[in-house]
Amino acid sequence: MEKLREREHDFSSKLRQDATLPRLKDYIQWQRRCGVDAPDRGLPISSPISINLDLTSACNFSCPFCVDSKLINAGKSLTSVEVKKTVDTLHSHGLLSVILIGGGEPTLHRDFGEIVRYIKSKKLQIGIVTNGSRLEKIEAIVEALEEKDWIRISIDAAGEEVFQDLHLPKTQVTLNGILEKARKVKKKNPVVSLGYSFVIVWEGVEINGKRLHPNMDEMARSVERAREFSFDYISFKPCLVRFNESQRETLLKNVEKAKERDIIDQIKRHLQEARHLARDHIKILESSNLKAMLNQETDQIKRQPKRCHIQFFRTVVTPFGIFHCPAFRGVEEARIGEAAGYRSEAKFRESLIRTAKSIITFDAEEECKEVGCFYNRSNWWLEKFIRSKEDVHELEKIENDNFFL
Repeated sequence: MEKLREREHDFSSKLRQDATLPRLKDYIQWQRRCGVDAPDRGLPISSPISINLDLTSACNFSCPFCVDSKLINAGKSLTSVEVKKTVDTLHSHGLLSVILIGGGEPTLHRDFGEIVRYIKSKKLQIGIVTNGSRLEKIEAIVEALEEKDWIRISIDAAGEEVFQDLHLPKTQVTLNGILEKARKVKKKNPVVSLGYSFVIVWEGVEINGKRLHPNMDEMARSVERAREFSFDYISFKPCLVRFNESQRETLLKNVEKAKERDIIDQIKRHLQEARHLARDHIKILESSNLKAMLNQETDQIKRQPKRCHIQFFRTVVTPFGIFHCPAFRGVEEARIGEAAGYRSEAKFRESLIRTAKSIITFDAEEECKEVGCFYNRSNWWLEKFIRSKEDVHELEKIENDNFFL
């Protein structure tokens, strides 16, 4: 069977790995028997498989397309003690991976290195998403990382002008400086997967009154730069924005169909050139919502089942609280716990019950109707399996590999 690392966004397959399959079975059986009046009846007592962990709201960039801009630099951080308590509680109930991402730049946390080493002491997989401005902090701990771990740098450009315009760094940071440091990190620990993240911005994207600098013309050149500086892969994803006062993420909001088709044709052309340059030297990844966009299935991935099942398996831990989805980070309706919600056994069980209630009462069909959901296919797969009469014991077991959701 094809290795899971060739299918990074096949989340339903990840749930069928040997280490996660028992929880998937328990969840399906709970869903088949639970009711609106007693959603926690028979609730499996297990942690998420994976969490997004926001260490701090501090950031030294001012990216105009940042989907978490309303949370940035709000003066909030988790202490190392708070993080350790959270990790301890979740690890005791089956946590398998942690992604340091979102809400701020993780390397700005004063205890960044200590926290990374602590997470690894628990034998958890770890992913680090960074703007690259402080890669020396990652270089200092990179020897603690292992083969399944990864570092992804948000670059979104191939040239200095576009990089500066899209990120607006507050300090003297250059693209070449980031790439040189990235190569040093990879050289120090070659087994760690190093990623070059590229958010595709097309002509006409405007956020908060600022017209963003298009970067599609730099997609192919970015592949060359990623190869030159020892990256393992380049990840392409479409530009998302937050819309209206509810601050949910969306894709291609208010874009006419003719314009959408033109954008798609341009991206396909640049992707073809990028693949030609990549050959077998570097891997090109396309996010699930980019694939849907290119297949003109944007409307389909915005059509969600009423229940978001993935929130049982993946949550977002921030200094502002615990939320059930990265697309709803900071949105009150998606809060399933306070920031301390996983720091003790009692608080964990309270947050788990709130998660169960959220699964039953949060109407994803309505609340997420504009969200180009990463987990759309997995949620529909789960919804259909739960409603079917298929035996959970017939679910195919897949070899353990990648526990990031």
